[in-house]
Amino acid sequence: MALSQSAQLSLATALFGVLSFVLAVLAELKKPPYGTPIQQGGGVVVCRFPRDPTVALGALSALAAACSAALGALAVFFPYGGRHVPRQVLLAHTPLYVFLHVAVGVTVAGVGTTVWATAAEAVLQVRNVHRDPAYACPTAETGVLGGAAFLNLDAMLFWVVCLMLVGNVRTDYFEDHGGDGAGAEEK
Repeated sequence: MALSQSAQLSLATALFGVLSFVLAVLAELKKPPYGTPIQQGGGVVVCRFPRDPTVALGALSALAAACSAALGALAVFFPYGGRHVPRQVLLAHTPLYVFLHVAVGVTVAGVGTTVWATAAEAVLQVRNVHRDPAYACPTAETGVLGGAAFLNLDAMLFWVVCLMLVGNVRTDYFEDHGGDGAGAEEK
């Protein structure tokens, strides 16, 4: 039995959202708490950080979260089976309107936090020469990528709720318009 178009897009949205969550959690778990300060002459400290996949995992997590949101947004307005529901009808449904805006907001917060934490970690690893002889070579703030992981997971769940609400709106719209969505003038 083949999945419908709506089920395929919903599963793809969920898959990328869960992938984003897993990658961000792995990035948080693999992040070292600090680097090794190496004293150089002239009061300069060079930080040496162990090799870790934090930056790569964080970047992939942000990309997966963005893909999840893009698929969710596409699925909301997609004409399943060639049957189009006008955008005004979709946005007139108050629960869908609210969840759509919450999904966009949580997505922006999740992707933004993931990118910010990943960029902070990358900057700390690249700019590793410091003039303060007491510098302890910390890495980016612990817990931010973990928090971003949960924001990305929440965003995916809001997109899935939006897709369920779109299914309800589509059903109501086509029932009210004679099953073909051609318009109210056919009634």
